[in-house]
Amino acid sequence: MKGKCTTDHISMAGPWLRFRGHLDNISNNMLIGAINYVNDKANTIKNMFTGEYDEVPKVARDYKARGAYWVVVGEENYGEGSSREHAAMEPRFLGGKIILVKSFARIHETNLKKQGMLPLTFINPADYDVFREDDMIAIDIEQLSPGKNLEMTITHADGTSDTITVKQSMNEQQIGWFKAGSALNLIAKNSAS
Repeated sequence: MKGKCTTDHISMAGPWLRFRGHLDNISNNMLIGAINYVNDKANTIKNMFTGEYDEVPKVARDYKARGAYWVVVGEENYGEGSSREHAAMEPRFLGGKIILVKSFARIHETNLKKQGMLPLTFINPADYDVFREDDMIAIDIEQLSPGKNLEMTITHADGTSDTITVKQSMNEQQIGWFKAGSALNLIAKNSAS
């Protein structure tokens, strides 16, 4: 993503709010206001499986159907604005795993953690420029522990790769949420035990 990405860019309000009680329907607005840093357009992203550009929610649904996870890469103060929980629920629901940005709005970062997402920040903000639209990303989540930075390998379509170090701020409880898929999933699992 390029530039500002508020909760309204991530999960638009207006007529979409009539779907707020139906996660599948409201997820059709996920990231439709975000600007693609490659083509400077909103709601258009390359599907790595088909090579075609399509709407962001459609590509995310295709990846989810294929069992492929995806990552958001963004800039400063990602998720600023209202504390709209759908802005964290929709990416998780559609198969997203990681949001990697230069910085987060504090409440949105917490909402992502509750939804079982892994919010990461660049240690070196210039690493944002390493990414290309058709990269594959690998990170060893087994190394996830409080206060420990993670290494991320970015493999480009031309076969070259870059390795960067990213920061995470999760505590033990939040890591449990991530591993369970959300705080609610962990509560349900513990209640069933």
